[in-house]
Amino acid sequence: MIGGGQLARMAHDAAIPLGVRFRLLADTSQDSASLVVGDVVLGDYRDLDTLRRFAEGCDVITFDHEHVPTEHLRTLQAEGFAVRPGPDALVYAQDKGLMRAKLDGLGVPCPRHRLVSDPADVTAFANEGEAAARSASDKGGGGRRVGGYPVVLKTTRGGYDGKGVWVVADETEAAEPFRAGVPVLAEEKVDFVRELAADVVRSPHGQAVAYPVVESVQVGGICHEVIAPAPNLSADLAAEAQALALRIAGELDITGHLAVELFETRDGRVLVNELAMRPHNSGHWSIDGAVTSQFENHVRAVLDLPLGDPRPRQPWTVMVNVLGGDYPDMYSAYLHCMARDPGLRIHMYGKDVKPGRKVGHVTVFGDDLDDVRERARHAAAYLRGDITE
Repeated sequence: MIGGGQLARMAHDAAIPLGVRFRLLADTSQDSASLVVGDVVLGDYRDLDTLRRFAEGCDVITFDHEHVPTEHLRTLQAEGFAVRPGPDALVYAQDKGLMRAKLDGLGVPCPRHRLVSDPADVTAFANEGEAAARSASDKGGGGRRVGGYPVVLKTTRGGYDGKGVWVVADETEAAEPFRAGVPVLAEEKVDFVRELAADVVRSPHGQAVAYPVVESVQVGGICHEVIAPAPNLSADLAAEAQALALRIAGELDITGHLAVELFETRDGRVLVNELAMRPHNSGHWSIDGAVTSQFENHVRAVLDLPLGDPRPRQPWTVMVNVLGGDYPDMYSAYLHCMARDPGLRIHMYGKDVKPGRKVGHVTVFGDDLDDVRERARHAAAYLRGDITE
């Protein structure tokens, strides 16, 4: 696995009972996964020779992030290395502009969007939807915002966890994203009810499984909480979201885990927000809450093993991220949380605690959503130091 973050750490944990030997290409010996994986190679994932040396002797190469240069992956594949997902699929998670164009060609519902060249072009994009917005309003329509400011701007490559994403209110604010000197994608700011995620896993021979559609609660562009399954989501819309994710996985020929992040609109539709072709924060609940976790199924898929059952073990599972705060010593907090709630599952990533950094997550499952959610939120807040009792 290329990348030494917490996704690699949890994938390694899932590989152990399968008897799968795990090699890691990490930036440093202190990366989250480097602390637990036995076979660690330190090097730059942007260097082709480093990638070649790392890949020697591996049955398959997979990823905990999307940042490996596409041309390097194509070279590895041409030289006979198994790369999963392949570069022709992964490029649609690496480049948001290409992703939007591809999804448009497949007829997948997305927010209104286009590439923009400068702040004045952002204003033109904002104004392009005004007539449509007025028309929809005159007809009594709703559910999505199609014109005017604010506008969402995204760098086409490199953004994650709110980085590389701006919500701008006017042309002056629109200047900031262009300073990086990379292409910028403009999107309408959708007036959505909530954010959802449809997680699926697909193997090389075409077997695929779909996890329950979850609700993802975002704060400042960072996932804070996931509820599985999404409460009060109609069976029809849940099935539509799962079918959409499975279709995207098939059309893009994805191997491994695919997270399709979605907006649920006020008029009962789903629009695709982002794609991630790796284990994803929206699927962390599955470690404790599903028969087979997203991490185990990703490992199975890239090795073309039969996939495991994605069904939940309990009616409700809630996962809350632990973000670093001003409380660096979490050991005493562990004692409190474990003693207060023996049913709580705590997962820590071995990272230094820094404000806003994902350092772990907690999971609770059961048959009462209010109880499960309160317990998970309390534990995460205590670990962060937000509460002291």
